[in-house]
Amino acid sequence: MKYVKTMRDLREDHDLTQDQVARLLGTSQTMYSRYERGANELPIHHLVRLCEIYDVTSDYILGIQKQ
Repeated sequence: MKYVKTMRDLREDHDLTQDQVARLLGTSQTMYSRYERGANELPIHHLVRLCEIYDVTSDYILGIQKQ
């Protein structure tokens, strides 16, 4: 799951903690940590919110490249 590394990289690039991002998503730091580790799949509504927070596309976060 390439997106877990991208999520962590985006968070760190924006100087945010897991707790800060979790609050923006309306979830707990523990759950957000599980998303970043790949232990739980990221719900679509959280993916959409991350795109808004970081001003990127879902394709970017998911690592989808167009041919």
